[in-house]
Amino acid sequence: MPSVDAWAFAASHAIRNVLAIHSRGVDRGDANLLGAAYHVDATVDYGFFAGEASTLVSILAGAQAAAPPTMHRTGGSDIRVSGAQAVAESYVIASVEEPGLRRMVFGRYLDRFRHDGEAWRIAHRTYVLDGNTNRPADTDRADPPVASDHFIPQGGKGASDAGRVLLACHDASTRLLQKVTAMAPDEAALDAALAREAIRQLVAGYCRGVDRADAALLASIFWEDATVISGIVNGAAPDFARDVTAFVQDNLASCFHSIANEWIEVRGDHAVGEHYVIAHARTGETDSTTGGRYIDRYERRDGVWKIASRTFVSDWATSHPTSFEGGGFYEALTTRGCFGEQDPVYALWKGH
Repeated sequence: MPSVDAWAFAASHAIRNVLAIHSRGVDRGDANLLGAAYHVDATVDYGFFAGEASTLVSILAGAQAAAPPTMHRTGGSDIRVSGAQAVAESYVIASVEEPGLRRMVFGRYLDRFRHDGEAWRIAHRTYVLDGNTNRPADTDRADPPVASDHFIPQGGKGASDAGRVLLACHDASTRLLQKVTAMAPDEAALDAALAREAIRQLVAGYCRGVDRADAALLASIFWEDATVISGIVNGAAPDFARDVTAFVQDNLASCFHSIANEWIEVRGDHAVGEHYVIAHARTGETDSTTGGRYIDRYERRDGVWKIASRTFVSDWATSHPTSFEGGGFYEALTTRGCFGEQDPVYALWKGH
């Protein structure tokens, strides 16, 4: 049986569910769902509001109730558990629509979690703004919906959301079919699950190493004999860590990598993975957004997993004159991301 910190392993999965509940609560304009992510004494600092989380819940739920559908895509969470306490950094892309305008907001949640004996919930959240795009809206939304042979359920608020109705139906059916089955431990399955968790942390570390221009962090996730094909820098991993972070710091105003759709296949001490990534970079004049995949090979040596090979595969890319705004809609979001150890995530880690 592999050595397992079962508490931390289970906690990280429970915390990911809390993060998903929060995003769902915001997007559905559901105060009850959103409030369930927080402890009753939780606090937040979003810049435009700092104080009790319960007040923020009322503000967000009220603002969302009459707004067009939004999507908060939370992923790439780096979760660090210590007993009944945990801290996490999570990347979030928020799609927000206004009359004639579509905003894509790139940011991070810096969270402190606490287990109260029953469940994990957020004790404090700080929102960090990393970037944004602001372009004319091109959403095609008929009101009322037009009948079609190619019907697609539409997102909405509260009980009108098609996804909420479907989830309720699925939940009801699984409860009817639920059976309690005794399961024997499967050592290979447990080892593979732990390996996937360690590998996800490596992928999260890659994003943070590039986005914070932290060469030491970036180098730490690769074996020294690893190779990297990124387009910007290709070659040995130590050279890549040094050169790509220098490129980011010298050429970009901000950098943001968001990971999702993480597929990892583990075979003993070896594994392969494919991870979907949306990367947004801003220079002084240009916004560049790229969608692609990391194709990886991993090795476990002396009980430690690291990346042995990484290749970035580009699927699409766009480039436009920058539409970044620091004031106006974003003025009150006062905590901003930056390169180096002045970024607020380092203080979060040091305090844990």
